[in-house]
Amino acid sequence: MTDTNLASLSGSDVREMFRAAARWLELNKEQVNAINVFPVPDGDTGTNMHLTMRSTMEEADRRQDSEAGAVLAAMSHGALMGARGNSGVILSQIVRGLALAVEGVAVLDAKALAAGLQQGSDTAYKAVTQPTEGTILTVIRDVASAAGDNSNGDVVALMAAVVDAARDSVARTPDLLPVLAEAGVVDAGGQGLFVLLEGMLRHLRGEAIEGEAAAADGSLEKEFLSVVEQHHQAEESPYGYCTEVLIEGQALSVDDLRERVLAMGDSVLVVGDESLLRIHVHTDDPGGLLALGTDAGSLVQVKVDNIRRQAERFVELHQKRDEAAASLSVPESQISFIAVASGEGLAALFRDFGCSQVVSGGPTMNPSTRDILTAIESCPTDEVLVLPNDKNIIMAARQAAEAAQKNVVVVPSRSVPQGIMALLAVNPEEGLDENARAMEDALTDVCTIEITTAVRSTEIGGVAVEKGQTIAVVDDELKVASSSPQEALDTALDALTGESTSLITLYYGADTTDEQAQATADHLRERYAGHEVEVAAGGQPHYLYIVSLE
Repeated sequence: MTDTNLASLSGSDVREMFRAAARWLELNKEQVNAINVFPVPDGDTGTNMHLTMRSTMEEADRRQDSEAGAVLAAMSHGALMGARGNSGVILSQIVRGLALAVEGVAVLDAKALAAGLQQGSDTAYKAVTQPTEGTILTVIRDVASAAGDNSNGDVVALMAAVVDAARDSVARTPDLLPVLAEAGVVDAGGQGLFVLLEGMLRHLRGEAIEGEAAAADGSLEKEFLSVVEQHHQAEESPYGYCTEVLIEGQALSVDDLRERVLAMGDSVLVVGDESLLRIHVHTDDPGGLLALGTDAGSLVQVKVDNIRRQAERFVELHQKRDEAAASLSVPESQISFIAVASGEGLAALFRDFGCSQVVSGGPTMNPSTRDILTAIESCPTDEVLVLPNDKNIIMAARQAAEAAQKNVVVVPSRSVPQGIMALLAVNPEEGLDENARAMEDALTDVCTIEITTAVRSTEIGGVAVEKGQTIAVVDDELKVASSSPQEALDTALDALTGESTSLITLYYGADTTDEQAQATADHLRERYAGHEVEVAAGGQPHYLYIVSLE
C-alpha cells in the first residue's frame, strides 16, 4: 500500500496493516526484551506482546471477514485468548476498545479510527484497578488524544501524528515513573505499542517491513529499548474486615460505585454489569459498604470476615502442613485448583498439593489467556481457584476467569512460595469464596527470595549491579548484587531472618546440581541454627534458587 492520502481502510486493509505491525514487533521483540529495570532474565514484554499479536492475526486470518468492524471483532477475540503477561492483556484491551467503537462499520476512516483509539484507551484504563502513569496506559492515552486532534484528514496523516505522539510519550515515561528514571530506561509496554503503531504507518506508506529491524536505521532509539514492571509487593492490609457484597439492581453505575468503594479501604474489586455487581474491599467500616449496597440496589449476598482472626487461623493451618496438603486431594472436593509453574519439580509439587492442572509457565514464559482458560475448562469441577504465581500472569489469569463458563476465582499469588502458602490455607470444608479469601490472606505470610544472574549492568534502589553478578530479588525488589549465589543468599537472609521466622525452603533450579543444593542447605542450617531448612528440586529455568522464608 503506497497511497499517502488514504481516505479509509477496508477490512482487508485493516488486516494487512495489523499484520505489518505484528511483523514489525516480531523483528524488534528481542530489542524490547533486551533491557529490563531489573537485570533478571525475564524481560519478556516484547515477547508477550508479539505472542498476543500472533494470536490476534491467527483469528483474523481464520475468519477472513470483509468489513473493517468484523475484522477488528475477530482480532479482539484472538487478542483476548492469546494475551500473555500484563502488557499483552492491556494490548488486548486496546484492541477490544477499538473493535467496540467500530462495530458494524464497513470501512475505517480517520474519524472512526480516532474514536476507536479513544475507546481503546478508555477500555485499557478500566481493565487496570490502579492505573500507573508512565506505562503503556499513558502512551495509549496520548495516542488517542493525538488521533482526536488529527481526525479531520486522511488515515495516513492521522497515523503519522499518532506515531509521533507515541514516540514523545514513551520518551517522557521516566519523568512519570521514578523507577524508570533511576534505571535510565523507558517503559517497555509503551515502547512495544510505539513499535506496533510504527509498523502500521510503515505499511500505509509502502515502506519495507521484512528483514529490516527498526534499530537498523535509528528509528528505534536505544533509550526506548526498556522494560518496566510494578515491583511492589502488596503489604498486609491495615484494615480489619474483608467485606464482600453482591448487589442486584437496575442501571447500576460500576464507575461511580468503584470510586466510592476506593475511599473505604484497599483490595478493592468491583466487577459485573448494570444489573449485578460483586464488590470486595478490606475496610474498617463494613457497615458503610452494606449501606452503599442497599442504596444502589438489593443485597443478594453479604460476607464479612475478620482479617486478623483469619491470620491467626492461618498459623494453625500452617502448623498442619502435611494434613493440609493431603486434604486437598480428597475425591469429595468440589473445588479444583490450578497453578502456573515452570520446572518439573515445581509442577510435581503443586500436583502433590492437590492441583488438578499445572499450566507450564513463569517469569521467562508467561502462559496465554487461552492456556489458562483451557486448564480451567479441563478441571473436573464447576468451581476453580487459580494461582498465577507471578505478577505478570495475574491479569491473563483474571481475563481467563472472566471468559470461563465456570465459577473461577484468581488468587493473586506473585511467586511459587506464595502459591504454596495459599494452598496450605485451604480448608476443604469451606466453599469457594471462603477459601479464596483465606488463600489471599495467606500470601503475605511468606517472603520470596529469587537468586539469579544479572543479564546487564544497572543500578536500582541504590544497588549497583554488574552484568554476570549474582543478584537476590526479594519480593520483587532488587536487594543484593554479589560475586556468588551463596553470598547473595546469605546477605538477603541476614536482613530478613529473626525471631519471627523459622523455616527456610530452597527450590533449586535446572542449572543447580543436587550436590550444590545440598551444600547450600547444609550451610544455611549452620548459619541460621534456629531455622529448619528444607530443600526440593524445582527444576525452574534461569533461577538458581527460589527461596521461601516463613
